[in-house]
Amino acid sequence: MKKKVAIYCTIGPKSINKNFLSFLNKKASLVRINMSHINVINLNKTIKLIRKYCSVPICIDTEGAQIRTKIKKDRKYKKGNIGYIYKKKGGFNLYPENIFEQLKRKDILDIGFDNLKIKIIKKFKNKIAFKTVKEGSLQNNKGTHLANRKIRLNFLTKKDLKAIGIAKKLKIKNFALSFTNSHREIKKFNSLLPNQKKIFKIETKNAIKNLDKMFRYGKHFLIDRGDLSKEIPIEKIPIFQRYIFHKAKKFKKVKIYVATNYLESMINKPYPTRGEANDIYNSLEMGADGLVLSAETAIGNFPKESVIFLSKVIRNYYKSNKFTR
Repeated sequence: MKKKVAIYCTIGPKSINKNFLSFLNKKASLVRINMSHINVINLNKTIKLIRKYCSVPICIDTEGAQIRTKIKKDRKYKKGNIGYIYKKKGGFNLYPENIFEQLKRKDILDIGFDNLKIKIIKKFKNKIAFKTVKEGSLQNNKGTHLANRKIRLNFLTKKDLKAIGIAKKLKIKNFALSFTNSHREIKKFNSLLPNQKKIFKIETKNAIKNLDKMFRYGKHFLIDRGDLSKEIPIEKIPIFQRYIFHKAKKFKKVKIYVATNYLESMINKPYPTRGEANDIYNSLEMGADGLVLSAETAIGNFPKESVIFLSKVIRNYYKSNKFTR
């Protein structure tokens, strides 16, 4: 029996308009608002705008337990360059604010997806000195991973809690928990949102280690291959994607969705690569219950074309008569 593969589309500057939102009515299963890239002050207005032109359910995707950069102006750092992270005022800060206190000498920070890697060389009262280990661009609001050790982060930020409060008042029924690390976080999120559909994102080593327990307490899981590749070498992502699907088969209620880089080339071009088409097909063969478009529809120049192509691959997969799950 065939199942319907869901298409989730992330809304952003290139897609928050009448034309695209109206188009999604017959194409998407869920419209995703990524709280990492929207000011909570604008959330109410954004939800109302989406609902004005689109009847597709909305999902609020939390920031979750992640460090992010806060800077006013982009900078390029070459290997060996010295820079500073400031506690409060200054050119480069980290969010959440309590991260500053937890960092220490010899910590290595992997910033964004532009290969920037820095090492802390000295800590002062109100600033931290670092040396660039691998050159790259420092940009605002980029995910930052502590490469050498783990530190404790709240599973929800203050901004997340405000967003959830606004969304509940507006009767939003779908929420995603970013950087889910354990079944304990799933239980807390379930308690906070007992009557809503929850999606738990797999994007850390801890999540991989705790899959069995997590699958017992959650039903919907999303493999975020982008952030996962910051903790696991990118050449191993295909192995772990298959491992997660293999684990999920033991739990009949569990549904798996997959995100990141499906149609990366279509951010700037109206057509995909053969490798991207094959990647989509492979995820469908593994048994994906849904596929997610992120940058392609949020900041890409061809959001409609991306959705149309994804739909074509799914449709052709059905026609291939190799639907096995």
